[in-house]
Amino acid sequence: MFQPKEITPLIYHIWLKKYDIKSKDYPVFKSITSSWHKPPLISIIMPVYNPDPKHLIEAIESVKKQVYPHWQLCIADDASSETSEIKDIISSYEKNDSRIKVIFRSRNGHISAASNSALSLATGEFVALLDHDDVLNPLALWFVAEAIIKNPNVGLIYTDHDKLSLNGKHCEPYFKCDFNLELMLAHNLVAHLSCYRLNLVNEIGGFREGFEGAQDYDLALRCIERLAPEQIIHIPRVLYHWRMSNTSTSFSPKTKPYAATAGIKSVSDYLKRNNLPGIVVPHPELEGMNRIEPQFSSSLPLVSIIIPTRDRVDLLKPCLDSIYSMTTYPSYEIIIVDNGSKDPEIKEFFTHLEQKGVNIIRDEGIFNYSRLNNLAAKEANGELLCLLNNDTQIITPHWLEEMAFFAIKSDVGVVGAKLFYTNDKVQHGGVVLGLGKHRIAGHSFTGISPKNPGYMGRAGLQQELSAVTGACQLVRKSVFWEVNGLDDSLAVNYNDVDLCLRIRHAGYRNIWTPFAQLYHMGSASRGRDSTHEKFFRFQQEIEFMRQRWGELLLKDPFYSPNLSLENDYTFAYPPRSF
Repeated sequence: MFQPKEITPLIYHIWLKKYDIKSKDYPVFKSITSSWHKPPLISIIMPVYNPDPKHLIEAIESVKKQVYPHWQLCIADDASSETSEIKDIISSYEKNDSRIKVIFRSRNGHISAASNSALSLATGEFVALLDHDDVLNPLALWFVAEAIIKNPNVGLIYTDHDKLSLNGKHCEPYFKCDFNLELMLAHNLVAHLSCYRLNLVNEIGGFREGFEGAQDYDLALRCIERLAPEQIIHIPRVLYHWRMSNTSTSFSPKTKPYAATAGIKSVSDYLKRNNLPGIVVPHPELEGMNRIEPQFSSSLPLVSIIIPTRDRVDLLKPCLDSIYSMTTYPSYEIIIVDNGSKDPEIKEFFTHLEQKGVNIIRDEGIFNYSRLNNLAAKEANGELLCLLNNDTQIITPHWLEEMAFFAIKSDVGVVGAKLFYTNDKVQHGGVVLGLGKHRIAGHSFTGISPKNPGYMGRAGLQQELSAVTGACQLVRKSVFWEVNGLDDSLAVNYNDVDLCLRIRHAGYRNIWTPFAQLYHMGSASRGRDSTHEKFFRFQQEIEFMRQRWGELLLKDPFYSPNLSLENDYTFAYPPRSF
């Protein structure tokens, strides 16, 4: 599901064989465990209902084979109709291992009720969730315990997972990013393996009935709202193997349509509980995933659209025409920054624009994107600033509504859009730090088709990112000036990334939405860095970014260390986390 062609089962098998920890190294982990002063007890919650007996045994055995010994397996059989065989299997394990606790429910109550029954048996400090036919990596609980010891205030831990195909082969790894609220609202990012502080789960009342099919999604959302970001820890290792079957959503969301409905209900409830605007609907293209439609509780703020330009009326006029003819947002002004245009045709066009009330700011200095935008931002009347390249054209009429929906939130900094080349291939699906040969930053999903969902749907989901391109950015003016605007030390390259990182460092979150779409020609106005002078300036800008941001450029929290920095969303050789 949503896997690029570069991540095939065969290639994944080779990658896993090369980089997964070998059993011969397990004694090292056991030795480390013995040195821990107070190793936490982890209770594993397993609701059971009519599993394939073979798969149930594999699930239980995967717990018993854990390198970390301080666990408790809490099984609640939900009145399986195959009671005899299933009961015998469970009872046998309970009899032979005191760490296994069992309750046999007298009537079937579905997965939320069964999970709560299993939860009632838990005495550990933390509880981990395991489905009755899935498999844990032997080191799963060891890495969870290590995370608990290193982060004493942690409330939620989650790991990467892959799937077990119908023939038992590992496939479809989900290399997740660190916690990402917008991505979590689009789908259950936490999923497998997830582990929660027990008193937190009890505090919120455990699993809610009426959310079956998404009961773990609902549980995660209700826990997350009580935790600070630093209390949510992601372990970038594949420690859980989700079994595919014809009756599981691991195979297809169509197997349990009620799960998608329950997921939307879970997210809708989250928004209501936290007084957040937005309408949760099924994603228009990605089955089983969500999209939040903008909803505004008050009048829309004025947006100042800032467009630097020099000559090139052939670019600027189509850009402005598309804004005027396509944009449905009711309240905006346009500020053009003329950087020394000489062409008589563009000067005549400026006169026409001024007669229409467009503010034209003139600057005769050498091209410096940062300085030009800062000049305009000082004269902007809008509460929101839209930094827009002159070689863009609007595709979706509601582009500003989609971006403003996020930008007006008090905790949000910069908002970016999905940009396309004129051949309809994706030009910008967000920015990944460290991506590309210079290891500064690069665009993700460049060149894919508009219908391609990208890795795990990320080319089509609202999400938090470290940075977005300056070809189209929306930011509150107050936030822009809080960090002193764009840094004119970066005249051409990376000023947009630097702005995003400084805003993020100031405590704001940067968001990318695929539902605001524009065409972008890409450096059509200023040209490429082909001369010796431009190449020298580019090298200076690379060094500036390295000096200012250092190792952060190689540790993007919204991109997995298991994925490549040479070709985005392909395997890293080796993984940067191992």
